[in-house]
Amino acid sequence: MRDASKFGADTTAAEVAEGIDLTGKVALVTGGSSGLGQETARVLASRGAEVILTARDVAKGEAVAAAIREATGNRAVSVEALELGALAQIRDFATRMVARHAHLDILVNNAGVMACPFAKTADGFELQFGSNHLGHFLTTCLLVPALRAAARIVSVSSRGHHISPVVFDDVQFERRPYDKWAAYGQSKTANVLFAVGLEQRLAPRGIHAVALHPGAIMTELSRHLQAEDYEFLASRNRGMTFKSVESGSATSVYAATAPELAGRGGVYLEDCHVAAVNDAPDALNGVKSYALDPGNAERLWELSEQLVGQRFAFAS
Repeated sequence: MRDASKFGADTTAAEVAEGIDLTGKVALVTGGSSGLGQETARVLASRGAEVILTARDVAKGEAVAAAIREATGNRAVSVEALELGALAQIRDFATRMVARHAHLDILVNNAGVMACPFAKTADGFELQFGSNHLGHFLTTCLLVPALRAAARIVSVSSRGHHISPVVFDDVQFERRPYDKWAAYGQSKTANVLFAVGLEQRLAPRGIHAVALHPGAIMTELSRHLQAEDYEFLASRNRGMTFKSVESGSATSVYAATAPELAGRGGVYLEDCHVAAVNDAPDALNGVKSYALDPGNAERLWELSEQLVGQRFAFAS
């Protein structure tokens, strides 16, 4: 019998998924051409799911998809182009997805950028908030018609959400100096609040949304980091140890597949379990209460609709 209490920081994605049959399920993993997304896609495919991975670099994505097909024997692994920093491209992507796939059972919002120099998306949004949150907000909302009952939406957040709440008065850093870590932190808080907002809207349809912290992993996400950035992280994460990609993707796979999470949503996971609220200033784990606050979630939803220029009403 499955004993999820044994899962923890060192558990791998393959161990989490052992014995789970995903035959007939369709999973979409954004940012699936490297790192955590690639391993998440591989493990879901190994359990029988049809997997669509998205990539900005389609050729790179195709190479990863071929490797997953070879490793798992699952031929139903494909690639779709997606640039989360361009609303028009997101809308084109969603149109293709809904036309090509009758249903979707698992959506893993994995792609992201971290602590990058100030930049803007194609639509003029601060890059980290625009890509990490707004891009996934629009993608997810446009794909809701394809989600069937019991579907799961997984948002890969981070303990980085401890750095900053969403600063609603100046999300775009128009009136305050740009701080790459504050920008990253508020985008990761937004990922958690988005799960809360989705849960409020979609739970009546049997669709549930969670957010998670994968752990500290050395992947392409850290490509912008300098020596001082690692010093900053070390100061905030005393005794921090890095996970392997296999362990780092475990909580994503757990969120997407664990039977014990059936019917649950609006929560934040870490190390393959539901995390407790921890508002201590020096917290090394847990989730900040501002990231689970329903009022903040509604405020973010309204702001997101305004910024993407589209309202979403999901009938139960």
